[in-house]
This record gives sequence, structure tokens and C-alpha cells, in this order.
Amino acid sequence: MPRPMYYEERPSLPIKAHTGTRLHCKTWDAEAAMRMLMNCLDPAVATCPEELIVYGGAGRVARNWREYNRLLKALQGLEKDETLCVQSGRPVYVAKTFPHSPRIIIATANLVPAWATQENFDRYDEMGLTMFGQMTAGSWIYIGSQGILQGTYNTFAALALKEYGLSSLKGKFVLTAGMGGMSGAQPLAVTMNEGVILDVEVREERISKRVRQGYCDRITHSLDEALGWVTEARDSGKPLSVGLVGNAAEVHPELVRRGIVPDVVTDQTPAHDIYSYVPVGKVSDMDRLRERDRDGYRKRALEAIALHTEAILEFQRRGAICFDYGNNLRGQAESAGVEVRGRDGNFRYPGFVPAYVRPLFCQGKGPFRWVALSGDPGDIARLDRALLETFPEDRSLRRWITLAGQKVSHEGLPARIC
Repeated sequence: MPRPMYYEERPSLPIKAHTGTRLHCKTWDAEAAMRMLMNCLDPAVATCPEELIVYGGAGRVARNWREYNRLLKALQGLEKDETLCVQSGRPVYVAKTFPHSPRIIIATANLVPAWATQENFDRYDEMGLTMFGQMTAGSWIYIGSQGILQGTYNTFAALALKEYGLSSLKGKFVLTAGMGGMSGAQPLAVTMNEGVILDVEVREERISKRVRQGYCDRITHSLDEALGWVTEARDSGKPLSVGLVGNAAEVHPELVRRGIVPDVVTDQTPAHDIYSYVPVGKVSDMDRLRERDRDGYRKRALEAIALHTEAILEFQRRGAICFDYGNNLRGQAESAGVEVRGRDGNFRYPGFVPAYVRPLFCQGKGPFRWVALSGDPGDIARLDRALLETFPEDRSLRRWITLAGQKVSHEGLPARIC
């Protein structure tokens, strides 16, 4: 059953956030929320704005276009002492509260545990009863690749320190896959840590976009050419990012066959959404298969995930440091019959949070972001300077802010995260 999207009610595209000081809502609280909601669908920000998809394969900003328009209307009419309650991309009610109360409360994709299965969620989604909002799409605070870039940068920096006792990944080869709205941060995150990365992505246009944005250095269709670039950069200790047009389910096993072992292996393909993970085959053919035979597509995708994950496990056996990046690749592989757990019941390779991020949280370091509703990048530059003046002793923060200012282009409304 096709998901009800109400395309006939879709506003004119492209959608871009309002800027400047003119209010379109009754309060700046509501105005800020509305601008962020619209900003998530800016074509410079969203992966597929015409489908309300912001990033992460299927992460949507609203349940459908009818609910998107209702959200805008609710925000425009929201008083300073009212709170809008949103359930999975749909405005449910406005409650009389207080000026100091939250203006918007959002809950997304919650199911009662006994019914909390992927199959049930997909069925409710197709019925128009819920949606997948990722982390910052359904909460209207996605700021483009920079949002995940900072976390990915910190993850690789923590890995370098924990695994190698080094302050960077200089001379290290990282293998990964995925270069979409979220995963597209990987190439720059590694080169900012002075490493070399080969990022495999099936959709050429996604790599091309990251090359244009300065997130990825080079693109190729040739594995041999990619490996030549990677080897030269690694041996010379120079940072380099290479986007290889290909499928990880084919490329990774081929690397295993050639006896090539990266230093670090991870993955950010949209395996959490099985219908966004592309099986082996011509991409256009797989897209058509997904439309006409979802069960057949799912079977093919799981087969590809099994090949992909088995290669990662083999890399680990041969000495590579492997970690999961929270995309459920291990879980999907397990459902496909791959032995991803050891005898103790734990996954054979760890997730990024317990391995590298949780220790940062223990130090009180966590992501905080801000956005210039003015639309002026100069406001972010002024805030960057103020931040460095306030925390002059924090070397890692200084390195991030300096590099972000030099290398990170703003997508949609100017923003910063640290």
C-alpha cells in the first residue's frame, strides 16, 4: 500500500527558510522553529526534499505534505503562552501553558514495546500513522553534514588516541561506505584527522556533490585507481579522501580477495532502512525492483548486507580495527544469517558509542549547535571568535572551530556545532 503523501498539497519547490528580522509568526520562538522546519527541506540541506526526506535514507521532517502545511499553520498561530504538541510529524494539539514553557514538544516513531518491530513500524508508516525522523530531521534541527561531521571527526580523533596513542590518523587507511546526507561527512572527518579514506558509494551523484562541497577530494569508478591514490597518500603521510563509485557488497569482498587490509573499517550505509540499502546490481534496476517487488528487494538487500558484513569480519580477523556506526548493519546481517556475535553474545566488533564516544560524554563533551536565523554567515564567524576567546585553553575545540571555519561550507542557514 503506497504511503499517503498528498503531493497535490506540496508547496512550490524549492523550500527555503525565511531570513532577516521580519516575523512570520507571533513570537520568535515559533519563528525560529518554523525557519528550522523549512531549512530542513532546503535542497542544499535535504537529501530528497520533494519526498520530505532530510537525511539517513528515510528520515523525514513531517509525515506528509498535508501535515507539513498544518505544522506551518500551527506555528504561525502559536501564542507566547501556548505549546504545540507534535506526534511523528503531525501536529496533534495546542495546549495553553506558560511563556516559560517549551513552545513545541515533539515525539517521533514511538511504539509500545510489544508491537515495536520493524515490520509493524513499516506497516504503520505506509498507513500514514507514523514516520521515521532520524535524530534531527523529525526534530527540525538538522544543519546539513556539519552536524554529523563534528561527531564523526571526534569519533575518529578518539579512535586515533585510544587505538594508536596518536593525536591524528596520519598514515592510516580508513575504509567505509556511504556518502549520503549523513554519511557524506566521513571523507572530510578523516582528512581533518590527517588520515586517508576510501569511501564506497553506489550513487555517483552523491560523491560528486561532496567533491563540489569540498568534503571529498577525488572521485573514480576504478578500484585500481582508488587504491593507487590511497597507497600513495598513506605512504607519504598526506591526508586524502577518495570516493569510489561502487557497491560495498562487491568492493569489500574484492579487497579481501586481494589481501588488502585497511587500518580502520566502519560503515554508514543506510542499512537501518533496508529499502534504502542498495543490493548488488545496476542502481536504476534496483530502484525499479524496490517499487514493484518490495519483498524481492528486501531479500536482495539482505544478501548484499551479508556479503558486506562478512568482509568486515574478515578484515577484523586480519587485524583491522572495525566498529559499527549505529546504522544496524550488524543487526541486519544477523537476520541474514551472518554470525556477528561471539560466544559471549556480544557483537564481534563494537559500536562507536561505547568504544569511542561515551568516554567523551564522561568528560562532559557533547554536541551543541546554533544557527544564524539572520542568514548571515558573518554572525557565525563572530560567534566562532567569541567561543575561542571564552575557551582559549581547549585545544581540541580550537582545532575544530578553526578547521570548520576553513573547510565547512554552510548548507542552508549558517550554523555551527561543537
